[in-house]
Amino acid sequence: MPLFSDLHEEELGAIAASATELHVPRGRPIFERGDPCAGFHSVVYGQVKLGFVSAQGQEKIVEILGPGQSFGEAVMFMEKPHIVSATALEDSMLLHVGKSGLFEQLDRHPALARRMLAGISRRMHGLIADVEAYTLHTGGQRVVGYLLKDGPASGERLTLSVSKRSIASRLNITPEYFSRVLHELSVRELIRVEGRDIHILDADRLRSYEG
Repeated sequence: MPLFSDLHEEELGAIAASATELHVPRGRPIFERGDPCAGFHSVVYGQVKLGFVSAQGQEKIVEILGPGQSFGEAVMFMEKPHIVSATALEDSMLLHVGKSGLFEQLDRHPALARRMLAGISRRMHGLIADVEAYTLHTGGQRVVGYLLKDGPASGERLTLSVSKRSIASRLNITPEYFSRVLHELSVRELIRVEGRDIHILDADRLRSYEG
């Protein structure tokens, strides 16, 4: 894991002493909103969604995380309960690092603290970008932004790694609206949809789609 790549074997051993390997089947909660936070998690393989259920009973996905990404650091440092729930979207292996052993190493290794701070800052930057998108961009533009986030060119294919319902929640739109946008983009011959595979037919025109 990049977070720990500069540590020596002895230092890694100290952190490993407070770490637990978790194998979480698809659909199983990792923790619920309001649960106490005793450390942070990192994804070794699989996918995890972070989210909460609104007062109206609707799920809102805040983030979808994959291998190499971590979560829970902010509330760990604040010593607060979890403010979102975490659920495995597919069979996943996680590493849970307990805060007691980690805090001791942070005191000794400022570089490790800087890396964790950088990770938290990236997540905050992403959340601010989400707020900007919800405020300034149409739902259609958000869908296009999601499709083009990895910079695919015309003729390339991308595969949706999670369900369309999960993506819609992540983009703060309804699943029905997400499907309508995909249909409109298909009619305009900007994309071609085959199940979870989406073929980018005209990246330049897709990029200028207003929605």
